[in-house]
Amino acid sequence: MDRSRVSACSIPLREQSLDHALRVIAESGFRKVDLLARMPHFSVTDPDYDLAELERLCDVHGVRIANIGAYCGREACSLDAAVRAAAMKEMNLTLAAARRLGSRTVRVAPGSGRREEIDTLVPFFQAAAEIAERDQIWLGIENHGTEISGDPDACLEICEKVGSDHFGILYEPCNLMATDVDYKTAFHVFKDHIVHVHIKDGAPNAEGKWERCMLGDGEIDVRWVYEQVEALGYSGDYALEFEVGNIEPAETGYPKWFRYWKEL
Repeated sequence: MDRSRVSACSIPLREQSLDHALRVIAESGFRKVDLLARMPHFSVTDPDYDLAELERLCDVHGVRIANIGAYCGREACSLDAAVRAAAMKEMNLTLAAARRLGSRTVRVAPGSGRREEIDTLVPFFQAAAEIAERDQIWLGIENHGTEISGDPDACLEICEKVGSDHFGILYEPCNLMATDVDYKTAFHVFKDHIVHVHIKDGAPNAEGKWERCMLGDGEIDVRWVYEQVEALGYSGDYALEFEVGNIEPAETGYPKWFRYWKEL
């Protein structure tokens, strides 16, 4: 598999310093990072966060930020005009940071996730997508189990209504399966709007509940995902998301996941 287009999510290292997270990811073999927009890893609203320090640490560890795992849009449907204005400011600041860092994608959040909010969200994301297109950045809603993000038809609806090639879906097969949505069926519903991809694995446990596992040990056909997405003409990255700290730490797990990807 193409090692130049694989990244590692910093979320399993969210309790550790930014320096530690970037070092672990780099030492695991990755040269790209899917950076969680949460302190201490990233923020555009916390005055204590220093974007220049992020740039310095990226240079030290030989990595770059491929995606900002932001939450922009969570408050876009607030009844308070000041809160909505702050949400747009956060979106614009995140886009400016992505441009500065050379990040291809930014994850965004579909309000509180209720499908009834779609029409309210559309102008918010249209304004953001206009800036994103100018700066060659793509915005993606991650499949995450809400009425919008977890429903393939709702994902398609909001993408079509926003109507921008620079706004779409962060395809997350494992998250879909965790909410009883078949990831292959979902792919065919919103495939024309995929802007980014997260990869992890899982399978039903003895009680029938979906449970994450080490990459390659579950039911997600990673090769199928890769081949289907590539056939779309996709040129973005594939972010491995190590969320199985109950099995082993990311410090030892990420090198194994990188090898799995490399050898697939």
